[in-house]
Order: sequence, then structure tokens, then C-alpha cells
Amino acid sequence: MKHTKWKTAFIMLFLFIPLILLAGCVGNPAAAISPVPKAPLKLSAWIAYWDIPAGEKDLRRIGRKLDKLSYFAAAFDQDDRLVIPQELTALREKHKKDKVKAQGYLTFVNDKTNADGSFILKDTEVLCRLLADEAAMDKHIAEIIGLTRQYGYDGIEIDYERIWKDDFVRQVFPVFISKLYLASSKQNIPLRVVLEPGIPFKEAAFTQGPEYVVMLYNLYGIHSDPGPKADPAFIKRTINRMEALPGPKAIALATGGASWGDNGEKKFITEQEAKTLAAVYDVEPVRDEASQCLVFTYTKAGVSYQVWYADVKTLSYWAATANEQGIANITIWRLGGNIDLHEIN
Repeated sequence: MKHTKWKTAFIMLFLFIPLILLAGCVGNPAAAISPVPKAPLKLSAWIAYWDIPAGEKDLRRIGRKLDKLSYFAAAFDQDDRLVIPQELTALREKHKKDKVKAQGYLTFVNDKTNADGSFILKDTEVLCRLLADEAAMDKHIAEIIGLTRQYGYDGIEIDYERIWKDDFVRQVFPVFISKLYLASSKQNIPLRVVLEPGIPFKEAAFTQGPEYVVMLYNLYGIHSDPGPKADPAFIKRTINRMEALPGPKAIALATGGASWGDNGEKKFITEQEAKTLAAVYDVEPVRDEASQCLVFTYTKAGVSYQVWYADVKTLSYWAATANEQGIANITIWRLGGNIDLHEIN
């Protein structure tokens, strides 16, 4: 008789457990879609020279959470010399006086200013010249380290893009990173390398030592039809490919979003700009279930516009998705034009 009672109680418990779990999911819908982080996030961010006042506003609120702060950016002049914008130099000096907690990294990009004042973004030709042979490479490395030390930065960040578009650059770039890491390590200067998500990481055979930061954005953008800058499938797929990279590893997530007009007009916008547009045209953004981005449409002068953008809930969701895949180091592009970025978790 005792065994019969025990068996009956066990069966009842077994039947009720699924109902209890189901009730828990129904009571908290967010639990069904939000990944659970495995480790505390380690945050870093970029601040751009062209948007310093707005960037500083965000920094004042999120500063205590940042492990690293990247100053964007040193680029090339008409003579292939690296130049740091004066605004950035003044900002770095201010931050040193204010004793900003985050480690300061100087970002180097392969953008170039021509003699006539025009710009070339993500120029591979300048990299062909600077990485042409061992002597040229050593000279470029010495210039990078010299500027980093001269202006009091703690670390170096290389953000050279479209490197896999040129056969020569794709072959020599990993060699350059290896040589730069050896040279910077001798002076106790840490190195970060920012990589585009489409790079064949396994083929590249990057050296162990630098921190590799993979950009997990621009899934959709002004190069495409409307859509989110990232979604869980894109994040998981790219992080899976990142297994081929040596450690340490990080990902970069983007704030804001973009606007697409049915007349072909496309542009990037900040979260604040997106919310202002929604308010002006009296529309209520709707959260996309898959990406957790906010979406709305409005009409101006006969043109229909579609806007997709990320807020802090979106960024937290993307970060948690990455964390589930084993990446807790998150870099934010960028400070400026955000509303509750400091609440990211």
C-alpha cells in the first residue's frame, strides 16, 4: 500500500512539472526569447572625433562600465603619413587629466586624405605601399608605436578594412600584425585588431597574442535593403567561424540604425535621431521579434521611409546571444546619439 501511494505521488509530480515550467514561460515571455549570459560583460567602446560632444555625453553615463575606450581615429594624409585629428588629441589630454578609468586605445584606419581635400575610405592602395616589403613594414610599425607613445595612449588598435579585397594585402597583413605585436609587446603596449566578419579567419592564420575584435554589424545597412544591423543567426554563425581565431577574442556591436526611402535614399541614423523622427511623424516603433530591433515607417514629401534601429534592449539581447556562444567581451560602435546605453547588461 505504501508503494502504491508513493508511485501515485511520483506520477502526479511528473505530470505537473511540465505545467509548472510552462506557466513560468507564459508568465515571463522575455525568458522565451532572451539568452541568459554566462559571464559578466566586459565592455569597451569607440568615441569618434567628429561627434565628441555627444560621445562625451554617453561616456559620462557609461564610463564606469568601460574596460577600454578607443579613440577614432588616426588616418593617412596625401603623403601616406599618419595624422591624428586635433579634436582627438585634445580629448585624450582631457581624459588623462580627468583620470578616465578605461584604457585608452588609439585606432588606426586606412582612410586617406588627398591633396585636393577629397577622401578615400578603406584604401587598400596605401596599405600596399606601407606593407610593400620588410623595410616599409618596419617603418610603418615604428610610426604607429611612436604616435601611440607620443600622445599618451595605453594601446594600439588596427582597424584596416577591405584587406581581403586585395591579393597582396591579404597575404602580408597577418605578417604585419605578427611583427607589430612583437614590437608593441616589447614596449608593453597591448594590441587590438578589428576584423570584418567576412574574413576567412582560418585561412588568415593570425598570430596568438593580440585581441581580435570582429564586427558583428552591417548585416543590413545602406548597402542593402531594409533590415537589422545584426540578428541572432548572424551573430551565432560568425562566432562559430571565429573559433579559428587565436585568443583573446571580442565582438563589436553597433548602436543606432538606418533609414531607407523608396526613392533610393539611404543613410545611417542614431537612436536619438530615430526616436525624434518617430515623434515628429507620430508613429509608434514596433519591436522586431527576431532581431529585437525597433522598426517604423513614415512618409515625407511623398516619399515612404522605413527605419530600423537598435536601443539598449536590442544591444543587451545581441550581447547575451554572443555571451551564450562564449564571447563576453563586447565593444560598442559608438558613443554618441544614444539614450540608455549605460543600462546595457
